[in-house]
Amino acid sequence: MGLTLAEKIINEHIVVGEPVKGSEIGIKIDQTLTQDATGTMAYLQFEAMGLDRVKTELSVSYVDHNMLQTDFRNADDHAYLKSVAAKYGVYFSKPGNGICHQVHRERFGVPGKTLLGSDSHTPTGGGLGMISIGAGGLDVAVAMGGGPFFLTYPQIIGINLTGELQPFVNAKNVIFKILEILTVKGGVGKVLEYFGPGVKALSAGDRFAIANMGTEAGATTSIFPSDENTKRFFDAQGRGDVWVELSADEDAEYDEIIEIDLSALEPLVAEPGSPDNITHVKSLVGKKVVQVLIGTCTNSSYEDMMMVAKMLEGKKIHPGVDMGVAPGSKQVFQMIAESGGLGMIISSGSRILESACGFCIGMGQAPPTGGISLRTGNRNFPGRSGTQGDEIYLVSPEIAAASALAGEFVDPTTIEQVIKIEAPTQYTIDDSGIIPPIDDPSGVEILRGPNIKEVPVKDSLTDTIKSEVILKVGDNITTDHILPAGAKVLPFRSNIPAIAEFVYMNVDDTFAARAKAAGSGIIVGGTNYGQGSSREHAALAPMFLGIDALIVNSFARIHRANLINFGILPLLIDAADNDKIDQGDELEINDILSNLEFGNDFTVKNLTKGMEFTVKSDMTDLEKSILKAGGKLAYTRSLNQN
Repeated sequence: MGLTLAEKIINEHIVVGEPVKGSEIGIKIDQTLTQDATGTMAYLQFEAMGLDRVKTELSVSYVDHNMLQTDFRNADDHAYLKSVAAKYGVYFSKPGNGICHQVHRERFGVPGKTLLGSDSHTPTGGGLGMISIGAGGLDVAVAMGGGPFFLTYPQIIGINLTGELQPFVNAKNVIFKILEILTVKGGVGKVLEYFGPGVKALSAGDRFAIANMGTEAGATTSIFPSDENTKRFFDAQGRGDVWVELSADEDAEYDEIIEIDLSALEPLVAEPGSPDNITHVKSLVGKKVVQVLIGTCTNSSYEDMMMVAKMLEGKKIHPGVDMGVAPGSKQVFQMIAESGGLGMIISSGSRILESACGFCIGMGQAPPTGGISLRTGNRNFPGRSGTQGDEIYLVSPEIAAASALAGEFVDPTTIEQVIKIEAPTQYTIDDSGIIPPIDDPSGVEILRGPNIKEVPVKDSLTDTIKSEVILKVGDNITTDHILPAGAKVLPFRSNIPAIAEFVYMNVDDTFAARAKAAGSGIIVGGTNYGQGSSREHAALAPMFLGIDALIVNSFARIHRANLINFGILPLLIDAADNDKIDQGDELEINDILSNLEFGNDFTVKNLTKGMEFTVKSDMTDLEKSILKAGGKLAYTRSLNQN
């Protein structure tokens, strides 16, 4: 039996374990990336390990999230990141150089390599034929120190593509279709691997958009073959020397296959609330729109920007629409300026936004109350935009541009003039926004502003947890529910005591105060708990507030790993037993250490209701060791001391 492409790359990088589906493996990480919203904490954790230099082939620190500098906090974090990169041998991508996933594929990605990033959309690199995985900052810090990244050997879902996309049907509709099939939890523990004759009809830019949003299905990563289209991209970037051809074996066997005919796809939209809330744009035609925002790491390539520019050329944005466009990188920005596209966008009445994550994470451009906002980003979780009760629709750039002109939803396939944008044969190369590592860092002083605090470390696991259910929540709780992004919260990413005050603020604004007063606590949730961002702060801040255990029906992959990394016990409960627990109940879990040692079942006593039930742990031996130590930082320190 042949191997899939994902299996080939994973198998080549295994340093712990065996290539058996469902078993725990540790893989060597070739490259890492961080961004400033997660990077400050990741590098503080790396420093705490006491290492002199990163041990990866390449590590890059990007500044693309906390770009709004309303006081000293974000600026201080950027100064810290720049100095710590120089100290430890890390490339530093300056503010304004672009969004991490866009810049990384332009300047650093290599087919066949492994990439671990402290951003959940790191799988964008799969468009190049990489195994690119999002993780919490502590996992990335360990990888920078030369440690393996541990994961469950994934199942591989093969996506067989046939046909080719019709005019004005963006590649984003491919992943929308997959989200319609899989939902936001159907990809957990799986890799989405694309193959078939339709792959050749997709440019590198198309593949990046698709791979980027595989994250929204909960997938570990997504991957495309590295073929002639990939080679053209590398040649145009002046990096043709790193290209290698990679594909699955002809007799590769997939755990599941999804068939998609690209020719049959129509423009799709994710309606408010969730990226898997998919409908056809034709069902929304005529619905009033007040805001349109184009960009983010999903759809901000040169081809996307020029498609928008050509659609806007010689026309004006509807007077009732506020529109903004954010090119994904300095390279894209410069090239659309050189080609005349920037002038077309400006002349239409659109605002030009910074090359940053910006509106995707609620860092500006919050929509008005009750107003419909069309965005080309990847997430529309409630309130993520910065406006509670928001109405955010995820769309392709084609739908966005056409609707901005009309002031209402438009099906772009009804436009008579066909516009086709070809990928450049040569990109403008200017790496002045990237500072490479220096040979002698001995004279580098690491700059630490007053908002940068030490990483809190939890005590080792106790044998008994006796705590109140501080909060009970439902299904599909996101990291935005747990710890919001946005201009108000993000500046405190390097200060856990301060950011802990915002935990669950939009769900229950008394949560932080009640948790601190109790001194310990348990959270109970439903299915897919912790979906969304890789932000480890959504585990680290609750730990700081005294949360000892999570009892839920199922976890999202990254958040579950982050809970273990910070010493919070993750437990699984049957839905029927979950229904019997109420917020405020006092629960007691005994014999935790012996249960971790000899089994996976725990008995939980509900002291309030006078009943008990069984919960399960699906942790590996390594995860149990990390949890017993109080988290991964304490565990790693103990290894270094030995």
